[in-house]
Parts: sequence; C-alpha cells; structure tokens
Amino acid sequence: MSKYVKALITEAYRKRLAGVSEAILVNVIGMKANTTVKLRSQLRQKGINLLVVKNSLACRATAGTPLAALFEGISGPCAICWGGDDIVSLTKEVVRLAKDDQFKPFQVRAGLVAGRRLSPEQLEEVSKWPTRQELLSMLSGQIIGVGGRISAQLLGVGGRLASQIEKLASPPAEETGAQGAQG
Repeated sequence: MSKYVKALITEAYRKRLAGVSEAILVNVIGMKANTTVKLRSQLRQKGINLLVVKNSLACRATAGTPLAALFEGISGPCAICWGGDDIVSLTKEVVRLAKDDQFKPFQVRAGLVAGRRLSPEQLEEVSKWPTRQELLSMLSGQIIGVGGRISAQLLGVGGRLASQIEKLASPPAEETGAQGAQG
C-alpha cells in the first residue's frame, strides 16, 4: 500500500473517530459475509458503529486522542465499536452479541472506558452495570419516593386535624335534632 493511500485511510479513520472517547475493540475475522451483515444490522439498530481497521493506521489516526490507549499493544486484525446511548449500553450489546452462537467468531478484545483500558473480563462486569436510563429512573424514583412519603405524612396529619376541626365546628347531633323540633 502506498504512503498516499495510507495517509488517506488514516485521515478517514481520524474523521470517523473524531469525538469518540469510549469504544470497544472486537474480532470479526472468520465471520461469513451474511453473518457480518446481520451483526452490523443489529448493531446499527442500537446506534452502534462497527469499523474494521488496520491497527497501524488506527494507531496513527488516534494518536493524541483518548482512543490512543485502546490500540496500544494490539496485534492482528480488529474492528472498533462505538456509539449507543452510553458506554454501558454499548458494552451490554457487544457482550450479548459475542455470547450469541450465530456470531461465533465475534469476540471482545479490549475496551476503553473513562480513559482506562479494560480487558474482556472487565468489560463483562461493565455490561452488568445499569445503563444511564436505568440510573436516571432509579434516581427519580428515589426522589419521588421521599417526596411522596413526606406528602403522605403531612396529608395524614392534616386530614386528621381537619376532621377534628370539622367535628368541633359543627353542632352536636342532639342539638340539631332539638332545634329542628322547636322550629
């Protein structure tokens, strides 16, 4: 491959990976074409990108970016996955697909989360974390739960107090019956 072509490919990688700070390296070598199409389709439905890269050119393209650590010490062909709602949802989907027998040669090789390079075993642990959506719903549930409890406690006491005041304000039942008979 000529230097000119290598420079073009490196620039294309640089543009595609611009702004990406968290990603996963996977192995797609050995997959049949139809299986690869199915894999890419499933990833695309989740908003995940898959790009097969030449390691040396990817190292040059990511030099000076957060992704540089991902390609250190990598040998052999690989592909990079990025995108999704957050790194946890990306990891969950990639790990799920790696365990699926129909995509058998597909496997996780390494990942980059919050600037740290992670092994496949560590990525398996990350895939068990709650996603951003799940964390937000848990947080809102906790906030609403506290507010609901406070509201119930205030309304409970307030309701009892209101019923006591209403009882005191209304004349006793005997007096209302006697007044009706006299009138």
